Amino acid sequence: MPIRFTKMHGIGNDFVVVDWREDAGHVPSAARIARLSHRRTGIGFDQLLSIEPARDPSCAFYYGIWNADGTPSGQCGNGVRCVAAWLDREGAIPRHVPVRLESPSGPVVVQVTGEGMVTVDMGEPVFDPARVPLDRPAQATYTLDVDGDEVTVGAVSMGNPHAVVFVDDIDDPRVDRLGPRLTVHPAFPAGVNVGFVQRLGPDHLRLRVHERGSGWTQACGTGACAAAAVAHALGLAGARVNVDLPGGRLAIDWNGPGQPLWMTGPAAFVFEGEV
Repeated sequence: MPIRFTKMHGIGNDFVVVDWREDAGHVPSAARIARLSHRRTGIGFDQLLSIEPARDPSCAFYYGIWNADGTPSGQCGNGVRCVAAWLDREGAIPRHVPVRLESPSGPVVVQVTGEGMVTVDMGEPVFDPARVPLDRPAQATYTLDVDGDEVTVGAVSMGNPHAVVFVDDIDDPRVDRLGPRLTVHPAFPAGVNVGFVQRLGPDHLRLRVHERGSGWTQACGTGACAAAAVAHALGLAGARVNVDLPGGRLAIDWNGPGQPLWMTGPAAFVFEGEV
């Protein structure tokens, strides 16, 4: 079946958004999603996003997430902003009003605050290793063996698993080697998104993320949330943090345990198509 889609991106993290509000259930196979995601022979994208009727009656819509290799994902921070912007353009949700959407990992609250700008309640970061999941007893940080190198990581779930590694320089060539290795480290039974963080100050971080199922991306919304949350928990960042990724900047606000974490950033339309 042909698929009509909208190509979008959130600071370079790019998506295909499909409207399945009336014909949900026609999810392409993992192999077809992988073919569509190919940047030379397909459309090219980091994730496929579907917009569907909500399963939860307290939510306006449901959105599904699939990585470039066809595997499903529980959450995507840049993706939910694109979903909100798409629904705003369709007139399906009101602007400047909080709206509850349903993701594979549970409800999130979004608010379109202006043309192309969206704020998202990403929920409270989860540090319990069993819920990340991480196969280690709970600690502030964890030391993992990666091909003979000891690497210290923070671990947190933002609806999907994240390992956060603080480095002196995210452009260090060793980062390119460690990212793919850590993504499949056996301590993370479901795989993990790996963020390498360079601290520029208590309110400013630089970040690169190697995502499970997609590889290195221009931006990762949940990765920015994870980096800010781990930095805050370790006393390395305050409540408001600007996170610079290769594709642009996200603003993260978190007041600590018991409080939701908020992410603000842009969502952009690129083109419409059918494949």
